[in-house]
Amino acid sequence: MQALEGKIALVTGAADVVTDICALGSDAIAVQADISREADVQRLFASSIAQFGAPDIVVNNAGMFHHGDFANLSVSDMQQQLNVNLLGTLLVCQQAAQHFPARGGCIINLSALNSQRSLPGSVLWSATKGAIDTLTQGLARELGPRNIRVNALAPGIILTEGLLAAKKMNAEFKAQLIAATPLGRFGLPEDVAQVALFLASEESAYVTGERVLIAGGV
Repeated sequence: MQALEGKIALVTGAADVVTDICALGSDAIAVQADISREADVQRLFASSIAQFGAPDIVVNNAGMFHHGDFANLSVSDMQQQLNVNLLGTLLVCQQAAQHFPARGGCIINLSALNSQRSLPGSVLWSATKGAIDTLTQGLARELGPRNIRVNALAPGIILTEGLLAAKKMNAEFKAQLIAATPLGRFGLPEDVAQVALFLASEESAYVTGERVLIAGGV
């Protein structure tokens, strides 16, 4: 029942986002897909192309995180994070490269602050994000001749629903994190979105293969 409720919540949330976008005068659709399944990713692109034409901007924003000791991770835990965080990103990048128009395009992957400084309890997650860094650099070189730019965002502590729901996120731990951040606050989704907009725009036309850190100075 919990899995069903979670799926319904995701669908409702996606529908709300579509409503908000349309209310602002733009067009949007929601397509439910498991990005770790090739057929789902193909359907996701096909649905988008049918509605909007060939894509020229793709953001790999899907991901999952499991906090816990590495020694206690099950094979299922490992496979789930690898499937969503890494395989899913690979499959979406592949479809993007196949469907971008002749003029080129832009891929934005989601890395993390911890992709290069893994901490206890997040070793597997950090490893998947480290792989995203390598993927980003390699694809930038391979796809550059087609005018396809590939960059990665590496957020630090961003105030999201997932962060607030984390078991360790008590008042004392929040205070410690803020104290360790030179700008003295958590990041907001808007802080990440503004950098994504820059990387997706012509203002960054000569930027590719970069890991852009958004971490308040950490």
